Amino acid sequence: MGKTGTTRWVKIKNNRGKYRLVAEKRTGFKKPGPNQRYDGKGRLRRRIKRSPSSLIK
Repeated sequence: MGKTGTTRWVKIKNNRGKYRLVAEKRTGFKKPGPNQRYDGKGRLRRRIKRSPSSLIK
């Protein structure tokens, strides 16, 4: 069992200009939407690279 409060949170901008909190280890990638779920070969894509401008510092 892990310690309480060990997750570090980072602010990410969304489409509306507001922000939401994401775990620090998830800041480099985002989940694909339903239209980007599969690549050209039909394999499931689990992560898409996040743009650096979406991080709020």
